[in-house]
Amino acid sequence: MGDKDIITKEILKNIARELSRHLLNIVIEEDIEMIDKEFTRVEKREADLLFRHKEQIIHIEIQNNNHKSMHKRMLRYYSDIYFDFDKYEILQYLIYIGKNNCNMISTIKRDRIDYGYDIIDMKKIPCERFLKSQDPSAIALSILCDFEDKEKQEVVNTILRRLKEFSQDDLEFRNHLKMVEILSTNRNLEDYVDKGEEMLTVDIERMPSFNKGLQRGIEEATLKNAMIMIHDFKIAIDDVVRKLNIKKEELLEYMKKVESEKKS
Repeated sequence: MGDKDIITKEILKNIARELSRHLLNIVIEEDIEMIDKEFTRVEKREADLLFRHKEQIIHIEIQNNNHKSMHKRMLRYYSDIYFDFDKYEILQYLIYIGKNNCNMISTIKRDRIDYGYDIIDMKKIPCERFLKSQDPSAIALSILCDFEDKEKQEVVNTILRRLKEFSQDDLEFRNHLKMVEILSTNRNLEDYVDKGEEMLTVDIERMPSFNKGLQRGIEEATLKNAMIMIHDFKIAIDDVVRKLNIKKEELLEYMKKVESEKKS
């Protein structure tokens, strides 16, 4: 997928749960048992999502580009998974999130082999299936789906508002927002996301709660959020100051205070 380092284990579990729920009609109520396995028999490779659910092993690959040998690669995965989990039913899915039309082969029929896996093209999935969820992982994935006849900016704004509403804290919100920013490039929606973020910032500042608990005119949560953007996402401090409409001197003073408290 690219930039997977921004996706934590917990977000990965949520993505697996939401893909299963909204695309595969597999409802996973309990905690997902993720299988962290590297296959090295032919070449070093690791399945994107591999987890156990009841009597099934579910394998999900997320593909950003067409791969002419994907059917062969998926067969390799199947044989390796079957070798270790032969008592389970094995379900394989490829989730295609790329820009171009999907043209990968999903079956192999030759000699005595009759093999196939399912390809799901996110461009053909109505965004409402993910957007109506209350899980930030599902809401973020809706940026890849079919907006149908809805106005793009309106849908993007809804995605960002719902992300803010259902994220537990600023860190979770920023992690999923980064996902949306990255995935939006696959749908040429970067400008819409930028505008949506600007509108969201204005909406937050207009909320009555924004004026509560301020220290020298700046909400501490905003300063914490600025530090996350600088330290975790490596965004330049000048860009953060401009984006959040805060004073650079105030931010530097706050960062110095936090570092001092860590040392004490």
